[in-house]
Amino acid sequence: MIEEKPAEQRETKDSYGSGHLMCRTSLWGVAGFLGCAYFTWVSFGHVMRQEFVWPHDAWTAATYVVWIVLLGALFGDTHCWRERLFFGVLVANFLVGFGVTVWGSIPVSDVRTARIGTGALWALGAMLSLTTVGRSEK
Repeated sequence: MIEEKPAEQRETKDSYGSGHLMCRTSLWGVAGFLGCAYFTWVSFGHVMRQEFVWPHDAWTAATYVVWIVLLGALFGDTHCWRERLFFGVLVANFLVGFGVTVWGSIPVSDVRTARIGTGALWALGAMLSLTTVGRSEK
């Protein structure tokens, strides 16, 4: 005869079950903050140095597509509004980057605007990632 374990002791096939990817541990929120803060610094650094060159090659475009698909999947997989906001901002940021990459004849003034806009989106992403810190379910 097989003895059944109480519900709280049963291992489920879906350990993720809660719908929280980042809120499960503060590490992911802090990592998201550090990554976004770094890219904020890089974006605004380009603006401060008046560097408005943007790559227009196929590998860069493909990289943006991979990130858009990955972050879109994470957006759809989570049920937490904090995480959805975070992933949604990152998807928007990568969509802008992809658009600028495939627009080969983009004027320098538009690249400057894109650098400022993506810097602002990275900063927003950094703040949103902090909303997931300390929210783990006990």
